[in-house]
Amino acid sequence: MTTHDDGRVLSIPEAVATHGDGAVHKVELTRTPGLFLVRTMLAGAYIGIGVLIMVTAGGPLAVAGSPWAPLVNGAVFGIALMVVLVAGGELATSAMMILTQGAMLGRIGWGRAAATLLACLGGNLLGAMVFAGLLHVSGVLAPGTAGGDTIAHMIAHKAEATTLQLVVRGILCNLMVCLAVWCWARLTSEIARIAAVFACVLVFITSGFEHVVANMTTFSLGLYGGLPHATVAEFARNVLAVGVGNTIGGGLLVGAAYAYGVRRVVATETLVAPGIEEPADDAHRPLGADVAPRATAPATAASPSVAAARTPRAETAGTASR
Repeated sequence: MTTHDDGRVLSIPEAVATHGDGAVHKVELTRTPGLFLVRTMLAGAYIGIGVLIMVTAGGPLAVAGSPWAPLVNGAVFGIALMVVLVAGGELATSAMMILTQGAMLGRIGWGRAAATLLACLGGNLLGAMVFAGLLHVSGVLAPGTAGGDTIAHMIAHKAEATTLQLVVRGILCNLMVCLAVWCWARLTSEIARIAAVFACVLVFITSGFEHVVANMTTFSLGLYGGLPHATVAEFARNVLAVGVGNTIGGGLLVGAAYAYGVRRVVATETLVAPGIEEPADDAHRPLGADVAPRATAPATAASPSVAAARTPRAETAGTASR
């Protein structure tokens, strides 16, 4: 893994451009269905690891009625997102942001973005169900264990929530998850990246927000264990409501918010060499106006900031695997 741990923070246009490259890679990856399925299943299973460590570490505290249980849950769940970012995997919740930014840059079409996201959700679901099946057979979260009782309580709590509550909790959850991935893209210091990821995840887990992929593992465990509140209908309601909320939180509140107005900046910086003045009428070009593709600019003509965005850092590859 190649990294550039120089403490530099990428500009917003640089980070959006990097995510644009990642969006193109995600769409292209769907053309090799077998590889795409493996990558999405891995991400679903990795988030399942977060559910596992959360209920095994925080479960005993929750059963004992400790007020520290939510904080412990939040502190350990960040491991799951770190594994996705470092090991690589196609995770739907961060793809909601990355694909949105790629579409807003004009790098991919909206239809392809939507199809890729749905395929990603399907692969995450399959990976989560396989991982949950392994946990069920292992017996580590069996009824009567602290972890098993915590899973049962979590499912009952989710089932009692209204659909609107699930949507809003999904919005707030993916706001924090995508902020974590966005900070990861902009930062170059590995220590700062890890701190940002764990801090953002701590907020959404401790607050009780809803993550669609994590819920895939949770409800799968409930279905395998025959828990009363874990029905196929309730599972579907949860995935649909939380999925809509996650899409709004990640795609709109983070992805679109940061990509808004950036397309022209990215295109202009890529095409104009340092020291070469832009055409006088360029300032009046409408946002989103057609420009030459970013790839047509010679590497030597790119500004230092944009060149840095193209550098094959760990994040350039990692963005394509989130």
